[in-house]
Amino acid sequence: MNKQEIINIIKAKTTDKIKYFENLIAETRASNNDTKSSMGDKYETGREMLQQEINNLQRQLNEVLNQQAVLQKITSEPSGKVQNGALVKTDKGLFYVAVSMGEVFLGDKKIITVSVDSPLVKKMLGKKNEEKFIINNIHHIIKCIW
Repeated sequence: MNKQEIINIIKAKTTDKIKYFENLIAETRASNNDTKSSMGDKYETGREMLQQEINNLQRQLNEVLNQQAVLQKITSEPSGKVQNGALVKTDKGLFYVAVSMGEVFLGDKKIITVSVDSPLVKKMLGKKNEEKFIINNIHHIIKCIW
């Protein structure tokens, strides 16, 4: 498995998300400026709701920026155990431990990206090849770690 390709795919998804949130924030700010009027309370309420939406989008953007910072620290070096940056094959699937970005595809392989803070990874952390763990009453066996 080429971990660098996986990292590149995740970085591209992260960059796309950052652009998406930046555009949404800019559009929302522009519509906030359009609502300025001397009509009174109705417009003040609308502007406050838009400001709350901007704050929510900014929070989401900050989360993605934090994910991008985590990705900058990850290398494609092989791992001997489950840790940040490890690609883990279990009897249930392929997992890339980095940030939670959902599914990515490398050729015909589906890889689930998971954060170190996820319950699944917390159960796997530090484990090595052929070790077992249980989560939600489901038994898993680690087949390979890259």
